[in-house]
Amino acid sequence: MRLAKLLSIFIVCGLSVGCGLFQNEPFEPDVNAAEPRFNSSGKIDLKVNKIDVISEFTPSFRRPNVEHLFPISIEKTARLWAQDRLEAVDFSSRKQAQVIIKDASVTEELEPVDNFFEKDRIKYRAVLNMAIRIVDDNDLSSAGTEVEAWQELVIPADTSIEDKEKHWNEMVYKLFNAFNQRIDYNIHKYLSAYIANAE
Repeated sequence: MRLAKLLSIFIVCGLSVGCGLFQNEPFEPDVNAAEPRFNSSGKIDLKVNKIDVISEFTPSFRRPNVEHLFPISIEKTARLWAQDRLEAVDFSSRKQAQVIIKDASVTEELEPVDNFFEKDRIKYRAVLNMAIRIVDDNDLSSAGTEVEAWQELVIPADTSIEDKEKHWNEMVYKLFNAFNQRIDYNIHKYLSAYIANAE
């Protein structure tokens, strides 16, 4: 009989100044890497025999989507998050963990202003939607959690490429700061039965 699927969806809000909902300490980024790394947050040992990272996201390579222009790829960073944070430790188990990247997009929108003395602005919105499912050999799910995090950035339309890339990188770091905190909370709450040595 198919096991009941426990699915929790949480929306993480984000603004250009950062998300203030979660007060946990942010992870310490590795300044020598282009992408954020999450080793300082510690491993979560799962009682599964394997962890599969599956991406369902396909970039369109056309506006309003601009994720392909970002120096730091949200999709690649999501894969690094799974690599840094999750560990399969029960190789006798019939369970597997699936990490599913559903969305890793960035959109761009021009915001014209009516005031002659003000500059037009560009608004960027970055979204990361990722789910974790515990499944058996028949791909039947016994538990799962899903988090959607988003971050927005508004800058003058005439911002230089160099400055844009600095703003973009900062936005991605803030996005993953919020995501890392929420998904950590969700895993310990909704997947606790599959965490090794869970209190």
